[in-house]
Amino acid sequence: MIGSASSLIKKVLLLTVAALFFVFQAAVGTAAAAEFDVETRTVKANPAGDTMVLSVKQAVKGRKLFGSTCSQCHAKGVTKTDPNVGLDAEALANATPPRDSIESLVDYLKNPTTYDGEYEIAELHPSMKSTDIYPKMRNLSDDDLTEISSYVLIAPKILGNRWGTGKTKF
Repeated sequence: MIGSASSLIKKVLLLTVAALFFVFQAAVGTAAAAEFDVETRTVKANPAGDTMVLSVKQAVKGRKLFGSTCSQCHAKGVTKTDPNVGLDAEALANATPPRDSIESLVDYLKNPTTYDGEYEIAELHPSMKSTDIYPKMRNLSDDDLTEISSYVLIAPKILGNRWGTGKTKF
């Protein structure tokens, strides 16, 4: 009798923990959906100005990839190695060539150049060209680069002036 009461208590506890887990997951999912509404997920797709709406899943994955791959040097969109050049919308738009679209940011992650576009900096900035120097880049697919780039464009809409507070010198 004692054994079956103990078993019943274990089952009730496990069921309670599972229910709490699912309630928490639903709340987190709802918060992500609210944070990543359609307007926030609408970003510039290419230099021509076409736009695209990312899925919530893409936005969440982009934030995670940015956090695990880029945030060591670009915490909250500020460039630690040069705080004068941030990842804010103004800085991205004023780069040469502009880096204010998914297509242009993906291109930058494949072929990085200085802010003025004069010199290639693959040996200084993580890129698909420099995976031997920056091993975190080795496992990133084109979809991953797109999601990271989309998060860079979405972040200022979520964080406002807390994102990329560095100002360009140019």
